[in-house]
Amino acid sequence: MARASRSSASRAPSSRSATSETPKNPEPMAETDLPLRSPLKRYSYAWITLGLFAFSILGHWLFGWYAYVNEQQALAQPVEVGGYTVEMLRETFENWQSEFLQLLWQVGGLTLFLYVGSPQSKEGSDRLEAKVDALLRKVDPKNAEAEIKALDLAYAGEHQHSGRQRGKRR
Repeated sequence: MARASRSSASRAPSSRSATSETPKNPEPMAETDLPLRSPLKRYSYAWITLGLFAFSILGHWLFGWYAYVNEQQALAQPVEVGGYTVEMLRETFENWQSEFLQLLWQVGGLTLFLYVGSPQSKEGSDRLEAKVDALLRKVDPKNAEAEIKALDLAYAGEHQHSGRQRGKRR
């Protein structure tokens, strides 16, 4: 930055105004010129998620230990860390499997349905478009239909609206 100001000061004044001049090869910003942010701030969402995960998994295993000890004592069996570990790992993986499958279906299925254009994915936009069309008709009754038709042609094939076909896909 200092180099650019020295070179401009040593040049003779030109006939062009200072605002119309643009540097031909601007110097790239050095990494040290960027504002420094701590990793805690940069990745705050990840840290919060990690904290919630650690809290929940520790609680799960702690209360699982109490339940395991009570069960073993009720059955007059010895309390063994190996048996507890196997039982808790099985429960944890069962829980994760069901949660991940549910999440994958919700995210993947909704994405698929939005992509293929299911009626459920268009309800909100159809309603909004119908309202905008009604407003156009009230604000400018003479030109509204022509404007709506021009917009329909510009966005032809997006989806159907208000019971009428909007044109073929390009």
